[in-house]
Amino acid sequence: MPGTAKMMTVCTVAGLVMVSAYSAAMGGSPLLWFVWIVLALVTLGVVVTRKG
Repeated sequence: MPGTAKMMTVCTVAGLVMVSAYSAAMGGSPLLWFVWIVLALVTLGVVVTRKG
């Protein structure tokens, strides 16, 4: 996995941890989950294109 894809994967996982912690502490925020899903889809797209 190239550096860009690896960095985006790390950021996506860190974002998931932060959004989950925020949701557990303060209650769920649909906007945060939407942003995380968009980040995950972009990361998936980068990983798929870098493999090809």
